[in-house]
Amino acid sequence: MPTVLLLAAFLLVPLPARSASTPTALPTPPVSKALTNPIRPVIRRGTIRINLETLATGLTAPVWGITAPGAPGRLFVVDQPGTLWAVDVVTGAKSVFLDVSLRLVTLGIFGPGSFDERGFLGVAFAPDYQTSGLLYTYTSEPVNGAADFSTIPPAETADHQSVVAEWHVPNPSDSASVVDPGSRRELVRIDKPQFNHNAGALTFGPDGRLYISLGDGGGADDSDGETFISGEPLGGPIVTSGHGLNGNGQNTGVVLGKILRIDPLGSNSANGKYGIPADNPFVGQAGFLGEIFAYGLRNPFRFSFDTLTGAIYAGDVGQNEIEEVDVITSGGNYGWRYKEGRFFFGSNGALAGYVSKVNPGVPAGLIDPVAEYDHSEGLAVIGGFVYRGTRIPRLVGHYVLGDFARTFAADGRLFYLRGRELVQGTRIRGSSIAEFRILNQTALNLALLGFGQDASGEVYVLGNGGGVPFGTTGVILRIAPQS
Repeated sequence: MPTVLLLAAFLLVPLPARSASTPTALPTPPVSKALTNPIRPVIRRGTIRINLETLATGLTAPVWGITAPGAPGRLFVVDQPGTLWAVDVVTGAKSVFLDVSLRLVTLGIFGPGSFDERGFLGVAFAPDYQTSGLLYTYTSEPVNGAADFSTIPPAETADHQSVVAEWHVPNPSDSASVVDPGSRRELVRIDKPQFNHNAGALTFGPDGRLYISLGDGGGADDSDGETFISGEPLGGPIVTSGHGLNGNGQNTGVVLGKILRIDPLGSNSANGKYGIPADNPFVGQAGFLGEIFAYGLRNPFRFSFDTLTGAIYAGDVGQNEIEEVDVITSGGNYGWRYKEGRFFFGSNGALAGYVSKVNPGVPAGLIDPVAEYDHSEGLAVIGGFVYRGTRIPRLVGHYVLGDFARTFAADGRLFYLRGRELVQGTRIRGSSIAEFRILNQTALNLALLGFGQDASGEVYVLGNGGGVPFGTTGVILRIAPQS
C-alpha cells in the first residue's frame, strides 16, 4: 500500500539469466521530463450496477478472505491486528479460528491509533486441508535471530521480519475445531528493512504450490538514501537502506520485490524447511534464487488466481503516480524500478522519484500492466478476484479490484476491468477500468483494505472507517445484484 498508509496460469518462457558481474547503476530518465497524473481519460462509472450487503461488522482491519477446501459455508478473514475469523457466509456470525496477535510487532508507527502496513497479512489453506488440516500464515514479527534472507547492511537492524508459518487443525471436518496453537512450524523468516511494502499475500495455485508475494522492502524509490518519513514522533527521519545500488525489485539474488513459488512440504531449500519446485523458472540459473516465480514488483499487496482459467492477477501498488494490475507469468519481470506502470521511473537520488515517457535505455522484455491508473484516481490499488459467482451474470469473468482511498479520508473505490478473460499480452488502458454503480449507498464510505471470495465465486469487500489497524469499524460487505 502507499508509503504513508496501510496499505499469479499462463506460462512465459523464462527470461535469460543475468550475469553475476559487478552491477552498474540503473539508467534513469531526465528529471526535466517528469510527469504528474499522466493517464487520460479518467475512470468513469460503468454499466454494472450492484448493491452492497453487510455480512459482518465489528472487525478491525480485514485484508483478505478465502474459503477452506471442503468448508464452503465459512469465509476465513484475516484481520491485520492478528485474528483469523471464521465467518458464516449466511448469517455473518464470526468466531476466532486463530489468534497470532502476540507474535506480531507492535502496530502503529506513530503510536496507538496510527497507520501501519505490518501485521497479520495473509493466509492460505492447503489443497488437501480436509485430510491434512494444514494452513499457512504470513505475519510481521519482531526480529528474532538470524533471518533466512536479508538485505540489511552489517551495521544496521531490520525493522521487522516477515514470517511464513504452517499450522494444523486437528479435525478439519468439524466446524468447532480450530487451529492448534502449539502446531506452528516456521517455513521462512525474512528481514524487512522498513515497515512498509510488505505485500503479504499467500495463495495455493491449481498446481498445488504455495505462492507468496513480497514487497521491495519499503521506504521509497527502492533505493538507499531516500528520506521517506521525517520528524517526530519517530525521533528523526527514516532513511531508506537495505536496497542496494539498484534496488531489490531487479535484484534476482534477493526475495524482496518478488512472487515466490514453493512446496511447503518439501525440504530442498537452504534452510531445509520447504521445497523449491524443479519447474520454477530460474532453478539452476546463475544469479537467481530458485524460489523466484516473478520479479520487478514494488508492493504486490494482493494477488489471486482466476478459479476458472488459472490466470494470476496482482495489484501492484505504485509510488509517485501509477497504480497497476498485472497478469503474473512464470519468469516475468514487471519492471520496478526501471518502470512504474508503463512509464519509466527515475529514483532521483535522495529526492523524490518521478515518472517519465522518456526511455533512458531500460532492457527489453519488461512486462507492462494490463491496466493502470494514476493518482488523480486514488492512492493504492487493492487487488481482488475474478468474479465467478452466479448472482450477477454481467460480472462473470471480470476482475474486481479497487483503491484504498481517493484522498486520505475513508473514500475507497470499487472498480472492475471491462475486459473479460484476460490473457498475457492483452493491453487495457485506464479507460477500460470502470467504477461500479453502487445503488444502495452514495459511495463506499470506507477505506478499502481487501477482498474476499467464497466457494461459490461471490466476492466480498473488506474495509474500515479509518484505514488503520485499530478500532472496531471493520466490515465485510458482499457484492450483490441490484434489487
